[in-house]
Amino acid sequence: MASWLDLEREAPDIARAGHAGLDRDRVALLGTLRHDGSPRISPVEPLFAHGELVFGVMAWSGKARDLRRDHRCVLHSPISQPDAGEDELKLYGLAEPVGDLLRAACHQAWWFHEPRTAADAYTLNVTEAVLIKWDLGRGRMVTSHWSPLHGLQERERRYP
Repeated sequence: MASWLDLEREAPDIARAGHAGLDRDRVALLGTLRHDGSPRISPVEPLFAHGELVFGVMAWSGKARDLRRDHRCVLHSPISQPDAGEDELKLYGLAEPVGDLLRAACHQAWWFHEPRTAADAYTLNVTEAVLIKWDLGRGRMVTSHWSPLHGLQERERRYP
C-alpha cells in the first residue's frame, strides 16, 4: 500500500491530474462494501492536508459503518457527462482513520467545526491508482495504472 505522497513520487502524472480534478470538483464517489458484500456508492469531499488525501464521512452513515467493518474502498472522481473527455481517477485501497494532527489540518472540510463524534475522517492507503485520459478528437484513450507492486503501466487504445 502507498500514501498519496508515495503516489506523487512514483506516478506524478496520475497524482497531478488526480489532485487537480479533486481540488476542482471538491467531490468524489466512494465505493464501500456493505455487511452482505454488496456495493455501496456515496459522495464524499476529498481534501489534501500535509501531503495526504483525506475524506470524511458522517459517523452515523452506512458508509461509516462499512469502513469500520471493512476498510477496502474505491474513490472515483466525478465526470459531468458522457463523452465530456474529462480525466477519470480511480483510487483503490484501504481507508485508515486519521489522527488528530491531520484532522486538525482539514480546516476546509465540512466536518471541521462539527463535534468529533459527528464525522469519521480517513486517509486512503492506495493499492492501485488508475487515470484515464481521453482524446475524443482522435478516438483514443490512455489508461495509466500504478500500484506499489507493479509500478506504472500505460496503455492506449481506440475509443469506443
